[in-house]
Amino acid sequence: MPRERIDHTLQASALVNEAYIRLIEVKQVQWQSRAHFFAMASRLMRRILVDTARANGYQKRGGGVRTVSLSEAGAVPNTPFQDFSALDDALNALEAIDARKAKVVEMRFFAGMSMEETAVALRLSVGTIKNDWRLAKAWLARELGDSPRDDA
Repeated sequence: MPRERIDHTLQASALVNEAYIRLIEVKQVQWQSRAHFFAMASRLMRRILVDTARANGYQKRGGGVRTVSLSEAGAVPNTPFQDFSALDDALNALEAIDARKAKVVEMRFFAGMSMEETAVALRLSVGTIKNDWRLAKAWLARELGDSPRDDA
């Protein structure tokens, strides 16, 4: 949420609250692990943010507002990220190619998890998460027309 515009109507606590409500409403899910829970939570937060952006009339590629690259959004926590619709489309394409990398992006970008937290949740090494994050950022930057930076 710190990456959102200042005048965004969805507060961080409201996002978490909405994700929680949606998680507890799902009766048929058998939680298999902590990773499963975090994957679902980050996916729900992604859906909520994308749905909110689309409901507010965002046009594809920012609709004339200043867009911020994925690498900038990950590195500068107070920079608003405007184009959730384009990011969602790009993440769907990435998921079709490499679901694990898409999951890493969801956990890092939407749930705000650290490299270490993501590694524990997905039961992978921190090195694997760093590689997946770096490659996913580069792939998404190409898809979104951005230039990736070499930061964590």
